[in-house]
Amino acid sequence: MGKEQGNPELSVSKETADMEGVSSALSAPNPSWFTPKRLLAIFCIINLLNYVDRGAMGSNGVNGSPRSCTKSGQCTSGSGIQGVFNLSNFEDGVLSSAFMVGLLAASPVFASLVKIVNPFRLIGVGLTVWTFATAGCGLSFDFWSIAICRMLVGVGEASFISLAAPYIDDNAPVAQKTAWLAIFYTCIPAGVAVGYVYGGLVGDHFSWRFAFFGEAILMAPFAVLGFVMKPLQMKGFSPVESKKALTGIETAVSEAKGVFFYHHVDGLF
Repeated sequence: MGKEQGNPELSVSKETADMEGVSSALSAPNPSWFTPKRLLAIFCIINLLNYVDRGAMGSNGVNGSPRSCTKSGQCTSGSGIQGVFNLSNFEDGVLSSAFMVGLLAASPVFASLVKIVNPFRLIGVGLTVWTFATAGCGLSFDFWSIAICRMLVGVGEASFISLAAPYIDDNAPVAQKTAWLAIFYTCIPAGVAVGYVYGGLVGDHFSWRFAFFGEAILMAPFAVLGFVMKPLQMKGFSPVESKKALTGIETAVSEAKGVFFYHHVDGLF
């Protein structure tokens, strides 16, 4: 006991070494389902679905056309969202960009939450919001109901676009990082293009509402996987369950430093 008090530097060094050891030991191993290519494939499909929705929203089959009348007074009923809700050009433009409200508001929130919640689980939360919001678009009954659902689609999308790219950057082979990110971002124009075709086909053969229902059904399995699968850790963030243990070590180090300071000051007098 006297030896420890006489050598406070050794105590501090020992506690610091213990802290580093615990930090390394508590770094969670990759889950059994994980391979880098599998992660890339999952994220590419999710990204594609996000932008299929964007393209479908602007397609003729979903967005449709407004009710119109000729000078002679002969009117034709509109089609799609514009026709059903009798939207003005302004309202139609608002619907196309409403997702940005949720996206801009939620992105910094999800980015901040990674400090206390596993990022993989946050993606699951976002995809769940996206799934329900997209289904809500199909159930909408007026302009405001679908506008709110479109904003919530942006909220759901925010978690994914904020966190997916860092995961890919963490796990891609060093020599292929650029190529993997390029593949991921290629899903943006590809998804929009597919969305236009998808929306046109579903809208013409069934109803614009079924286009949204189809998207929700396709995304639902990925939302479930975000909660069911063992989460993948992002580099630079300790597993949540390890933080309590690390906090205990940090407290011990602080106490040891206090002992060292006390003996140092006491020695001066």
